[in-house]
Amino acid sequence: MKVGILGIGLIGGSLARAYSKAGHTVLVSDRDEQMVSFAELAGIVHGRLNEKTVSQCQLILLAVYAGASSQWLQENVPYIHKNALVIDCCGIKKQICEVGFSLADQYGFTFIGGHPMAGSHYSGFKYSRSNLFQGAPMVLVPPRFDDPILLQRAKDALLPCGFGSFSVTTALLHDEMIAFTSQMPHIVSNAYIKSPTAQAHKGFSAGSYKDLTRVAWLNPQMWAELFLSNKENILKELSLYIDNLQQYKTALETEDSDYLIQLLDEGRKRKEEVDG
Repeated sequence: MKVGILGIGLIGGSLARAYSKAGHTVLVSDRDEQMVSFAELAGIVHGRLNEKTVSQCQLILLAVYAGASSQWLQENVPYIHKNALVIDCCGIKKQICEVGFSLADQYGFTFIGGHPMAGSHYSGFKYSRSNLFQGAPMVLVPPRFDDPILLQRAKDALLPCGFGSFSVTTALLHDEMIAFTSQMPHIVSNAYIKSPTAQAHKGFSAGSYKDLTRVAWLNPQMWAELFLSNKENILKELSLYIDNLQQYKTALETEDSDYLIQLLDEGRKRKEEVDG
């Protein structure tokens, strides 16, 4: 199978490695020509994804930001084969799915939204690895929900990645959930580490500090675009979080031990309810 991959950063590079390792022909497109050349010399990539080769690909994976993915689709859609399956790997689904579904209907190829729930606080091709997605969840956003053959086609096409599970949802629900499960933790972590006390934490920190601050080390450009693209959902979650923090602040300021215990117990019970 010929696989076209747009973007050769952490996600795109890991996809390239996984499909190449499985014996597929991998064609890539990336702004960093030097990195593409390196990947070719390493035997991970077998050619360039361009106007002449797009039509040869049975599978095309979009592994750049949603805006760039949408633009690439609009510019290259005349060259995509009608039998091709196009899956995006963007962190936000509404924008790219609207464009992808519309163009797929117009030109006859198949588009499915996708979001591999795997990654790292490191970015770039040098940190990519063939097993990045091994056992990880994959979210799929199909154009319709009454076509099990289509979903199976997507699962079969993604087999070299080694995903552990698949979830099927809508673009709107995906973006609501991801605001809570992914984007909010990055904001909270990034804001928390700005305390002046962080400068002197060594020798006083253990697991909780590491867990809370891991994702503060992020790609600012990428996450800023994701946050702005999903700002309504994030603002809702952020407002709820600020309101909850204010309750703890009030309990401490008033030295209300009973209220503080109540708040802590509510959080403990909620964690037990949602995660077991």
